[in-house]
Amino acid sequence: MEAKSKKLITEEAPDKGVSKKNKELYKKLLAEYPNLWESRSEDDFVHAMALAEEYKLFLDTGKTEREFVRATIESIEQIGYVDINMVSALKPGMKVYQSIKGKGLMAAVIGRKPLSDGMNILGSHVDSPRLDLKPCPLYEDSEMVYLKTHYYGGIKKYQWPTIPLAIHGVIVRSDGSMINLSIGEKEEDPIFYITDLLPHLGNEQMQKKATEMITGEDLNLLIGGRPIEDKKSGGRYKLGILNLLFEEYGIVEKDLVSAEIEIVPALKARDVGFDRSFIAAYGQDDRVCAFPALMALMQQERPNKTCVIMLSDKEEIGSYGNTGAQSRLYENFLVELFVKTNEIYDELGFRKCMEASKMMSADVTNGYDPTFSSVSDPKNNAYMGHGITMEKYVGSRGKSGTNDANCEFFSQILQVFAKNDIPWQTGELGKIDAGGGGTIAVYMAKLGMEVIDCGVPVLSMHAPYELTSKIDLYFTYLAYKTFIEQM
Repeated sequence: MEAKSKKLITEEAPDKGVSKKNKELYKKLLAEYPNLWESRSEDDFVHAMALAEEYKLFLDTGKTEREFVRATIESIEQIGYVDINMVSALKPGMKVYQSIKGKGLMAAVIGRKPLSDGMNILGSHVDSPRLDLKPCPLYEDSEMVYLKTHYYGGIKKYQWPTIPLAIHGVIVRSDGSMINLSIGEKEEDPIFYITDLLPHLGNEQMQKKATEMITGEDLNLLIGGRPIEDKKSGGRYKLGILNLLFEEYGIVEKDLVSAEIEIVPALKARDVGFDRSFIAAYGQDDRVCAFPALMALMQQERPNKTCVIMLSDKEEIGSYGNTGAQSRLYENFLVELFVKTNEIYDELGFRKCMEASKMMSADVTNGYDPTFSSVSDPKNNAYMGHGITMEKYVGSRGKSGTNDANCEFFSQILQVFAKNDIPWQTGELGKIDAGGGGTIAVYMAKLGMEVIDCGVPVLSMHAPYELTSKIDLYFTYLAYKTFIEQM
């Protein structure tokens, strides 16, 4: 099927044989979602390119949820944000945050209106599909040393061998001291590697289904092949690596059992195309929404309503655990905002505050890919370069696992966008029976607030190297900023 511009998905006004009056009628009544590279100003392009440079730097310094949260805290503290635990009372214009065990974050700017009028919230997640280490990962085989991995989130396993990989994470030593690791990102660092079978001997492998070509147990990370000098010792190659780890980091093998080590691509964010209109990078799901949401919040000084950003963990595995969006810790921050602005805790008052609140669940969607058009509904898919994607619902097949935003709320947002010249498009995660996916929207909607899914379209989602459009990033930032300022 030939791909069409989203602008042309609806019936177009014919150029010939139609009166001027009817052409105006076509323009008035039909929906258009133009490509923003064609329809926006040169100033917009300049701003989009500049924002993309900031975004790429943030991606390179925040490849894990812990790193992204740490970089975010450093950035917001520079403009006056303080830990909410250090504040006894909150007044309009005050800026506060709370780390959610170092892997999630809540931050807010207190507005002029009372919290009984509700809050405007941007919610995203900062975890991404990757490889984690197994509890007992280190082993030696055939005079080479490996780490056994366990994949995290939805990945295509065959995409991970033969690419440069880096080791990130935290280790708590037996004495209680903690060390942060980031190995493979600097030019002088070594990288790590998962092998694959050569095509000359790969006939049997190539007959398998893609899900079976590389199994989870095949994703073993090569980390060394040099033994200790004592030739009488057994396990000389493993011992050689352990000796290096101890000398460099003070780590022993048992320290790896409790460690949180993530294996991610050792690739920097890069421009794509002769015109540099796209960005390729690891972890853009969902940092391509988290970053503009953060930028939108950082622009607020004394907003009308209290503005909140939520950066959660564990979305890729169901938002479970005490750092996932289902955790009460995120709700606790909202309660604390309510208490410290009202100086009392009123259960019903807080619930009414939640009912009056509005949230954008800022998460990515699939961009239309003409190479794989068979899984998409071209009339309802998001298109690259057409701006933020507004999704009334997500989920799988019969809308399973979706929030399904109320039409009154959706319409209100679109009216605000229209007044502020914010372009947008619609989208769905492919054909109904092709699959689907969910976001954090369903968990936040439990609190009673209005929630809608919206975010940036992505190509090659969940791949080690994902693709986004710079113009989509910029106008998503403007959409988030408009939402928290004017809703």
